[in-house]
Amino acid sequence: MARMYKSRKGKSGSTKPYVSEAPEWSNTDTAAVTQLVIDLGKEGHSTAMIGTILRDQHAVPNARLVLGKRIGAVLAENNIGGTYPEDMMNLMRQAVGIINHISSGNHKDLHNKRALEITEAKIRRLANYYISEGRLPSEWRYKRDELRLMVE
Repeated sequence: MARMYKSRKGKSGSTKPYVSEAPEWSNTDTAAVTQLVIDLGKEGHSTAMIGTILRDQHAVPNARLVLGKRIGAVLAENNIGGTYPEDMMNLMRQAVGIINHISSGNHKDLHNKRALEITEAKIRRLANYYISEGRLPSEWRYKRDELRLMVE
């Protein structure tokens, strides 16, 4: 598949091998893993960080194989998490960082101005998707002026 913002074709990446059940050596106690996910979510960790902690400290290489659903689904069932999806929030944080950089005396930095435009385009495309999925209200619009309020 071609890259979106480059005039190149891109590299094909490796894929994880198909595995339908957790390894024998892993922690397969569903209740314990669910409670760990809930506790880590309440501490404010992101889903990616929760997966890393489960892998490194609790012998759960893939939480989805143990739980039968994603970490984000477990957090959503227990009303843990922010008002915006995690990937969209990461893009908004990135946009705030670029805006801070440009406004702090680097107004001639054309590369980062372009990076800001690309990041904002990604946010708008993702917002259209989440609006169609019902995870964002239909009247939600991206506004650069209100971005800092949404991220904080």
